[in-house]
Amino acid sequence: MSTTDPHDEPERDETAPSDQTAPRDEKPTDEVEADEPVDEVEIEDVVDPTTVRRAPRYKAFFQAGTYVGIVLGATFATYLLLQDEAEGLLKPGVYFTVITLSVTTVTVLLAGFLAILADRRSLRRRGR
Repeated sequence: MSTTDPHDEPERDETAPSDQTAPRDEKPTDEVEADEPVDEVEIEDVVDPTTVRRAPRYKAFFQAGTYVGIVLGATFATYLLLQDEAEGLLKPGVYFTVITLSVTTVTVLLAGFLAILADRRSLRRRGR
């Protein structure tokens, strides 16, 4: 069995800078130490409700554009396919699908454009 004698450890130079930690009496000025408790604040105290930006929800605009486009496209395609001139079409289902998807694409793009206009309007109001 070997025992270690505390006197056998190599001597350390007390004036040399330590790589492990800074001395306790020196506190960094810009950093908050982890062991200090952080003050919690209420959001109402920090955020001014008059400056909160009320941006539109793009997802809701796109969904509304999709639903409106499907209804309008299906109605328009049905109207066109019930005309006398549409009797000679070989596959009316293909025409129905293409017309419905085309109208839906246009209404989704239009809804996105309206969302962008609403967003710019909210930014303009905020800048006043």
